[in-house]
Amino acid sequence: MAQPIEFTDSSGRFLLPFLFAGQTQKEFFVNEAHALTDILLHTATQGERAAPPTESLDGDIWLVADGATGEWVGHEGELAGLQAGVWRFVSPKDGMRIFDNSAGQFSVYSNGWIRPTTPTAPTEGQTVDVELRAAFDQLIEALRNAGIFPVTE
Repeated sequence: MAQPIEFTDSSGRFLLPFLFAGQTQKEFFVNEAHALTDILLHTATQGERAAPPTESLDGDIWLVADGATGEWVGHEGELAGLQAGVWRFVSPKDGMRIFDNSAGQFSVYSNGWIRPTTPTAPTEGQTVDVELRAAFDQLIEALRNAGIFPVTE
């Protein structure tokens, strides 16, 4: 016969709280797990900044920049999500992907946040291949549209 699963008090990756039989205030633990899950599902940030915005709405998510201040001190590189007027923080894990709404670009976490940069389009040379330049420009535009490179104006 299989052994029953014995759970710890939280999930392994993002520390979502578990419930236990006879536990008091179960709604607190369920709501905490839902708030953290809301930050983690299809994460799209407002952008990156070091200080909490003075005006933010519940559900807003920010990537905490280096040199964090205020309520965000000590949370550099983490996601800060406003839930019920309180900032909740999620530490990133390798493979996590977020979309930065301010840049129109995806970032991936792999021992730090990685944001691809747009390569410089060729502009000079001994022999200029017009077709190659056109194809390269189309490739850059396609990667921008896919959220790989930041949107430029």
